[in-house]
Amino acid sequence: MRAKQAAENASIAKSRYLANVSHEIRSPLNAIYGYAQLFERGEGVDAREAARVILRCSEHLANLVEGLLDMSQLESGVLRVRTEEVRFGPFMDQIVSMMRPSALSKGLAFHYEPPARMPDVVRLDPSRFRQVLINLLSNAIKFTEHGSVTLKVGYAAQIATFEVLDTGPGIRAEDHERIFERFEQGAAARHEASGTRAKSGAGLGLAIARTIVEILGGRLELESDVGQGSCFRITMLLSEVAGRVSAPTAARKPLGYKGRQRSVLLVEDNTDQRFFMAQLLTSLGLAVSAASSGESAIDMLGDTAPDLAILDISLPGMSGWEVGAELRTRFGEAVQILMLSANSEELHRPDFETPDYDRFLVKPVEFETLADTIGELLGLVWEWSEPEAEHAPARLGQPAFGEDALPHVTRLQEYLRIGYARGIENEIKALEQAAPDAGELVRRLYDCLDRYDLAGMAKLLTERPDR
Repeated sequence: MRAKQAAENASIAKSRYLANVSHEIRSPLNAIYGYAQLFERGEGVDAREAARVILRCSEHLANLVEGLLDMSQLESGVLRVRTEEVRFGPFMDQIVSMMRPSALSKGLAFHYEPPARMPDVVRLDPSRFRQVLINLLSNAIKFTEHGSVTLKVGYAAQIATFEVLDTGPGIRAEDHERIFERFEQGAAARHEASGTRAKSGAGLGLAIARTIVEILGGRLELESDVGQGSCFRITMLLSEVAGRVSAPTAARKPLGYKGRQRSVLLVEDNTDQRFFMAQLLTSLGLAVSAASSGESAIDMLGDTAPDLAILDISLPGMSGWEVGAELRTRFGEAVQILMLSANSEELHRPDFETPDYDRFLVKPVEFETLADTIGELLGLVWEWSEPEAEHAPARLGQPAFGEDALPHVTRLQEYLRIGYARGIENEIKALEQAAPDAGELVRRLYDCLDRYDLAGMAKLLTERPDR
């Protein structure tokens, strides 16, 4: 009977979780759908703002999908991580810049305390560990009504500690383990302690967070009591990569490449995806042949080998794995094979025994990642946009703007100091209206904002020649 009751409770909790996920999917989807309708009707829409909203919503949806895949992996007893070399300082700065605006928008103070000695490059699964820290920080911000949220990082002898502290209602001792169970939101535990109503939210994050940390060889612990706030502490081995100093990735875009034009076979059954990918590839200077099925792709090629084949795995008729095998049989290593899938598990469950491919990417694929992968596979030397021009201080007329703009510049500098992204964006818009003659500065500020380059923005403002 106990086993039956436990199974029923798990089923109810899972249904509640999926209902919450459905709500969280519809909200960003509504924003994307709304902007799409406005564009289709030719309404006057701020394209830059629309693009930012759509990008944020898309990232949120992608994270939700990853959460659902994680749920499936948890239930099967397997949750995979993939470690790589990561520049630790910029990695942490990115997380802080993402989370600080959420705290400030609630009137909370947000503190980041980095270690006295910051390792330059470490081995880590950046996607998974980012997921852990964002989950802990999001919960801290969500359940804290007054006071502050703090992210404190320590590092000594290859051991890292990450503490997320809040001044929220706290969690009863008897609930400390329950909130780490799958489909338990932890909201009830926090709000029962404070006597307030629990907030909605997908209840899988803490279970996944603890699992990821344990797979990485660490532990996730909770210290909390009613009315005393909470401290979630991660302790883990974080190996520094000795002698490696990775240069920051330049905010550049590949415009083309040197040498002969390379040919690409793109096989994708989804019309929108095929059109979108073909546009991206063409913009890189590649000669693209696109097909909607494996059979039509093979017929299209004949005896001519493409330099690169980009294959969706799930295709009608021949699967991407089968198309890749046929290409290898015909052309051998003359063709490079890049597999794409919306499901990372397809890499581990091919529909035949020995899949033959060179790289595998999970959709959605970032433009920079796709370009880097293609460049490595084909040995391309990319011709880049001009990073010096993007990072150089603005060369403006004398003066760039008048007295009316100075309050906006002052506020912009303050928001830059605390990393308040929404405030920065609003002040750039206000500056654009207050100082029409400062168009070049505003453009460069927007470019920096798109790259989250706060240091570049500060440099633009401090090196204005009209000062």
